[in-house]
Amino acid sequence: MKVKIGRVSATESNPSSCDSFVFWLDDNVRLSPFDIVKVENRIGDFKSLTYAVVQDILHITDSPGHMSNYISSDFGDLEAKPLTQKLGLSYAIASVVHNDKENYMPVREGSDVLTADAEDIKKALGLDNIPLEKCIPAGILKTSTGVSVPVNFNSDFLVGPEGAHLNISGISGLATKTSYAMFLLQAIQHYQNDLAIIVLNVKGDDLLRLDEDNDKITQKQKDEWSLSGLECHPFNKVSYFYPYTKQEPHSLTVLNNTTIERQKKDRILHNYIYTFQKDKEKLDLLFTNVDDPNDTIESIINFIMESDEFSEGHWEDFKKSLREYTNRETKQKKPNQDITIQSWRRFSRLINNSINNDIFQKSESGDPNLSHVSLSEKIKEIKSGHTYVVDIAKLDEQLQCLVFGDVIKAVYDLKHGGTDREDIPRRLVIFVDELNKYAPSTAVRNSAILNYLKEISERGRSEGVILISAEQFKSAVNDKIKGNCSSHVYGRTNAIEISKPDYRYIPKVYANMMTRLGKGDLIIEHPIFKTLLKISFPFPSYKQGAE
Repeated sequence: MKVKIGRVSATESNPSSCDSFVFWLDDNVRLSPFDIVKVENRIGDFKSLTYAVVQDILHITDSPGHMSNYISSDFGDLEAKPLTQKLGLSYAIASVVHNDKENYMPVREGSDVLTADAEDIKKALGLDNIPLEKCIPAGILKTSTGVSVPVNFNSDFLVGPEGAHLNISGISGLATKTSYAMFLLQAIQHYQNDLAIIVLNVKGDDLLRLDEDNDKITQKQKDEWSLSGLECHPFNKVSYFYPYTKQEPHSLTVLNNTTIERQKKDRILHNYIYTFQKDKEKLDLLFTNVDDPNDTIESIINFIMESDEFSEGHWEDFKKSLREYTNRETKQKKPNQDITIQSWRRFSRLINNSINNDIFQKSESGDPNLSHVSLSEKIKEIKSGHTYVVDIAKLDEQLQCLVFGDVIKAVYDLKHGGTDREDIPRRLVIFVDELNKYAPSTAVRNSAILNYLKEISERGRSEGVILISAEQFKSAVNDKIKGNCSSHVYGRTNAIEISKPDYRYIPKVYANMMTRLGKGDLIIEHPIFKTLLKISFPFPSYKQGAE
């Protein structure tokens, strides 16, 4: 129901423009930023409707100053009643987002301002122009007048070909970044055919039960799923990949044994390992976040790749060969004398810290019940409709970089002819949290992982590789990667973050609101939306709760 809430106010010092206008509010009206209003824009006999989004709301009186207000209350007597009631009003600043007849003449002084119903909101934001087959649920827009409108992304600008990639930022916990990413992945998988998903779990166990029903969800929360256009059920066709460990139950994860045994029984659990013969070429991924100002580590890795001395054997043989380069007597007999013994020792120390982990095995043979797999080979086998969850939460930082880089490289090889398969998913969506760890804005050099991520962000939309990423602070992520994201989601953040250049073009009121967003509330930006939108999203449909 449309309700008249105020009238346009144009003054000599503050005129209406084609971009914005001011309107005063009826004393009994409650309004909020992000609400949509509409005004009849009449030019002679030509009538059209102008839609605008509320940016800010203010209240003024005819008092010349705060001192006057203090004096009128009998010099600060809180019980005193003013003899004369001050004249006051509330007014709102609105930003024009749409006109139904492309008429962008400024709205006239005194024009009635009305609330917008669901159909008005869809028309104002361009939601009614998205073809049904390209709608991907993004959340629910709720106005202060009680209107709830499901908001959809246009798939062409989310998973290609017009645009791609989405980034989510916000402080830990309150921003609910991971929960929103999972909601969006379910929406993409539901509405997009020939698509597969890879999720990297970097903390906790919330993403390690995507196939289990959430037994704590209420009927009201289920209704929000229906309003969004989705069914409330967990992910289908999920496989889990954990680092191998020698200790029972041989999966290095925070999950309890009961869940691990259940996943084994369902044949959806795999323990990944790395062997020297198959994975020595990935050594550079271990040094993604290691400072190498003189490129000595890169030189050592290149030498290892080209040397026959390091071509055979397993990881123990590799460490034995390395020791000969760290010993002054034996190194003198080696062919490469350009790299100093100090550099070899540093490299050896760093590499030994990593390859002492149980995931580095002599071979893939052993107990078949342990389900040893090569992660990169399994990634290359992924099928449409499937979701792979790769757990790296209990690995140290160097090993996390190795596994993450291995996944990205495998996806890159899969889409560039690295397999003979003909049934490759047309699109692969990768979700990674803590993106700033792998693509920091302060990176002093281009690591292998950073180069892969840049390649995906720049050319992924045309090749069917889509990146959905999250981090606490957007300003900490490489400019090229976040700049190539067509959609952005902002959760709650802090005042220091919104002062960074990344928030320069966001209206000040909206940026300030980011510091006090509630849990489950997000601000989204998408190419087809004509303004930033504040939305909420349904409670997760898969099992929750850290152990």
